[in-house]
Amino acid sequence: MILATSLLLGGCNMVVLNPAGDVAAQQRDLLVIATVLMLLIIIPVIALVALFAWRYRASNTDANYQPNWDHSTQLELLIWAAPLLIIICLGAVTWVGTHLLDPYRPIERTASGRPIAPGVKPLEVEVVALDWKWLFIYPEYGFATVNELAAPVDRPIAFKITASSVMNAFYVPALAGMIYAMPSMETRLHAVINKPGKYTGMSANYSGAGFSGMNFHFYGMSDTDFAGWVARNKAAGGTLDRAAYLQLERPSEHVPVQRFAAVEPGLFRAAVNLCVKPGTVCTDAMMRQDAARDSQPAPNEHGPMPMPGAHSMSMPGQSPAPAAKPDTAGLTGAGLPSPAATPAGVALAASASQPRL
Repeated sequence: MILATSLLLGGCNMVVLNPAGDVAAQQRDLLVIATVLMLLIIIPVIALVALFAWRYRASNTDANYQPNWDHSTQLELLIWAAPLLIIICLGAVTWVGTHLLDPYRPIERTASGRPIAPGVKPLEVEVVALDWKWLFIYPEYGFATVNELAAPVDRPIAFKITASSVMNAFYVPALAGMIYAMPSMETRLHAVINKPGKYTGMSANYSGAGFSGMNFHFYGMSDTDFAGWVARNKAAGGTLDRAAYLQLERPSEHVPVQRFAAVEPGLFRAAVNLCVKPGTVCTDAMMRQDAARDSQPAPNEHGPMPMPGAHSMSMPGQSPAPAAKPDTAGLTGAGLPSPAATPAGVALAASASQPRL
């Protein structure tokens, strides 16, 4: 049984437990620690179930039979204290790890015991999840690639991630954890690759018919190899402007690697705000307009309301100004105009003025 299980597991890619990036390695450690803490309860419980079933079987007449037993303070303390301690330890480890590995938080080291040197600038990569391919823009170098990503070893990477239509998930298991890519939103991820090599990246969230082919290769390179890769992309020719982006945005499957030597400035910001197409209002501009409109007070159609008693207020030593008499001509009752006189109305008023017997 053990041999068969080993053979089956031998064909698995254990990249999650053997990553090449420091962030992924810390996530691996957190996963292993949490699993071990839970096994401290699971293994004894399973072992005790088997022990009790064997020791108190019906054919075992030597077992201590106590039909009136119903409580043990020591046993209750053991049953509740052990899981409670496990939960406290698991909660502490998870809380600390969650804050240290926050994807929006810039990393402070490239590996254990190797803090980032002062003045090191992270490599910025703008990621757009298209149907069904990945667009990577390098604003520092001014070029873009499709379905190919690379970074120098031991240099921090700062990803900005969005999507053009449906929600996706950017995931390079050897590098860091999965981060969602959503239209009209920008998510972030900070990571570092520590070993040169060729790694697999993918979409980890189902996004339609071409989802199974929405994969790419991520290369960890030395500084020299990365400089050569940048030069190769810069020499590829072609410009990724708005027209080229709209063409690239159309749904397509199993797209080969493409390279663009230049990128139109502000293209990623336009992709985030869904306004690449000319004449489209950007979502951030739309929200600013809505916020400005909501902050304005509603117009008062009846003019400002006077303060009660304002006509009688006066400065010390001055006599109060006489109150202006309202013009009541043509008004009756609660400020309503007098009705026009009609024959029927005159007869009705005359009959109402007669004394009643």
